[in-house]
Amino acid sequence: MKSITRKSLTAAIAIGLLFGAAVIFTLGTSAQQVPAPPKPPVAVPTPPPLPEDDEGIIEIDTEVVNVLFTAQDRQRRLLTDLRDTDIRLLENGEPQEIVEFVRKIDLPLSLTILIDTSASQERTLPEEKDAAKSFLEAVVRPAKDEVAIVSFTGEATLEQGMTSNVTRLRRAVDNVRFVPPSGYVGGGVVVGTPPISGRNQTTVGSTAIWDAVWVTAEEVLGPAPEGTRRAIILLTDGVNTYGLKKMRDAIEASLKAEAVIYSIGIGDNYYGGVDKGALKKISESTGGNAFFPRDERELRDAFRQIQEEMRSQYLIAYEPTNQARDGSYRKIEVQLVNSELQKEKVKLTHREGYYAKTGNKK
Repeated sequence: MKSITRKSLTAAIAIGLLFGAAVIFTLGTSAQQVPAPPKPPVAVPTPPPLPEDDEGIIEIDTEVVNVLFTAQDRQRRLLTDLRDTDIRLLENGEPQEIVEFVRKIDLPLSLTILIDTSASQERTLPEEKDAAKSFLEAVVRPAKDEVAIVSFTGEATLEQGMTSNVTRLRRAVDNVRFVPPSGYVGGGVVVGTPPISGRNQTTVGSTAIWDAVWVTAEEVLGPAPEGTRRAIILLTDGVNTYGLKKMRDAIEASLKAEAVIYSIGIGDNYYGGVDKGALKKISESTGGNAFFPRDERELRDAFRQIQEEMRSQYLIAYEPTNQARDGSYRKIEVQLVNSELQKEKVKLTHREGYYAKTGNKK
């Protein structure tokens, strides 16, 4: 069993910082471009402020923009028969020509099931493991899909790397266990004097959710093959108590890995229940959804809905009319124009925008 330790996490962070510095230096020394002919002035939206836990919208190539979205009715049932004439796409309020509109139902899947094993999950962990194993058996297609299993408390542990072998995945889920800190007697109570070397006990007794999501996106899903549908299924109560990363860092890493986050909020009321706001934010920011099951049946239903949603997405591709590589914020809106669907209160879920790249095209 491989561990994604704090040492490797720190190294990953250092590499990221060096890469960021190199980009800033390159941009600062790049040659000026010949100005384009003047165009009529248009209203440019002011990018929203970036609070500590912002959506973390990232830079992408503006030559072609891909947008994945789902459509659900008021009962959260997925709509699978939309046509390109049912929607329109706007960037900064300006209509864009859609060059591709297709329902993506058969993409290979690259998934990571990320399981919180902190004290707040002690009582619920057995049910989570059973539901996860049922999900794996229903979803994984040999030689096409791949899944990894990661557990976490104050640090993340790779229980099983990417594989399509369901037997190995089941074994990895079975091996996920709550590891109590020294002196733990249950119900969150620790007795006795902590050991002198207290760092390991601190990590065992804490919950570093954003660190776990960040390192999973960077080290597990980032290297996944191109053209796969990437997602993180996050089982946790959403209460982050430890770590080096903020929520915005976890969101940015997931967007860079093109990974959608589906959160299943499950926890113990003894520890304060579930932070629904945090889980909704990290899921919706990446184009996913959050689920809050109240019992084992609803937990299994949440996994089933995630499975259906991953197989029922639409892909829009468009070439922005604004091809300037100026680093500006571009707001994306996918709107319904079908009046019948509007009456049905159909909800479209997608990422809300991006930052254009800067510098010369390669």
